[in-house]
Amino acid sequence: MATCTVYTTQSLNSTCSISTPAKTHLGFHQRQVVLYSSTGKKTSKRGGSVISCAAGDSQTVVIGLAADSGCGKSTFMRRLTSVFGGAAEPPRGGNPDSNTLISDTTTVICLDDYHSLDRTGRKEKGVTALDPRANNFDLMYEQVKAIKDGIPVDKPIYNHVTGLLDPPELIKPPKILVIEGLHPMFDKRVRELLDFSIYLDISNEVKFAWKIQRDMAERGHSLESIKASIEARKPDFDAYIDPQKQYADAVIEVLPTQLIPDDDEGKVLRVKLIMKEGVKHFSPVYLFDEGSTISWIPCGRKLTCSYPGIKFAYGPDAYFGHEVSVLEMDGQFDRLDELIYVESHLSNISTKFYGEVTQQMLKHSDFPGSNNGTGLFQTIVGLKIRDLYEQIVTTKVGTPLEATKA
Repeated sequence: MATCTVYTTQSLNSTCSISTPAKTHLGFHQRQVVLYSSTGKKTSKRGGSVISCAAGDSQTVVIGLAADSGCGKSTFMRRLTSVFGGAAEPPRGGNPDSNTLISDTTTVICLDDYHSLDRTGRKEKGVTALDPRANNFDLMYEQVKAIKDGIPVDKPIYNHVTGLLDPPELIKPPKILVIEGLHPMFDKRVRELLDFSIYLDISNEVKFAWKIQRDMAERGHSLESIKASIEARKPDFDAYIDPQKQYADAVIEVLPTQLIPDDDEGKVLRVKLIMKEGVKHFSPVYLFDEGSTISWIPCGRKLTCSYPGIKFAYGPDAYFGHEVSVLEMDGQFDRLDELIYVESHLSNISTKFYGEVTQQMLKHSDFPGSNNGTGLFQTIVGLKIRDLYEQIVTTKVGTPLEATKA
């Protein structure tokens, strides 16, 4: 049976209503905290009364990031939190193996924490972590909804070191909640809670090249074992993870370069930023002229390009039946300080000052992908999310005022 604990605190402004059998109703504003049980319910019956709680005016903005493991989610999270300021760190004084990252504005939750089976349990049942049967989507939905509504939760922890399910940790509602992992858009209920969603789509060729570089060079794995690992995971990835990209508001697709014939090293990349049209609070980035089809080779006096060079493309397209705008970069930068030349030709990038994209890229020049389209487009999406958040907050502040005037 679900349990709900309500007590006074100084940190959260919520609205609670109490209904009794006599049908009297009392609405009041009080600082409340509701700690969820393992079932995640937020309504409690006690002595014939029903207590229900909802958020105040500071509703959390929820961002979803989906990708397979090893596809750059962690790097993207570091770029995103940097845009908002403050370093993202694990909860202080908590489980040292926590997957959660907290900064001044953002909290990042790893959805692996909603595994319903530990590593041994998955092995016994013959399922992977990608399989929905190994995940608790009811609890995921209930807790993400609670946080969005301004209510703290006791979130479970999946320990990646031991493979066990550890005791839960308290998560307080931040200004921005990022849920990242394998399944942020799999469950329709969770999907509908998202204010914006991103999918990192790494092609099989690039994923294979990356895994070979990492596992053979750094871990001493054989080529045969790497191939076997990828093939064993592929059916569940194709069935449960990859289809989520059709729901994403933005997709960062990483492909082999077209600048080098028959390239199989995966060091030079072609990256697409696929942006859905008609998304509230989000205007797609464009190159030179919005809605046009453009191919641009910027190499020359203002941008240093060694072999094989750099090529940009932009134009309208269709993606899973949706109208989209696509910005593409093939190649890599030799000098990040010259990126300002490319930035000056991009519009709708939601910067607060001239050169902010270049500044962010230089600030994190040691991050993977900083010399190619993955770092560039992750940085731009981070700036777009900041702009989306500010628009949502402005809208929420304005709505009560308009209602009062009416």
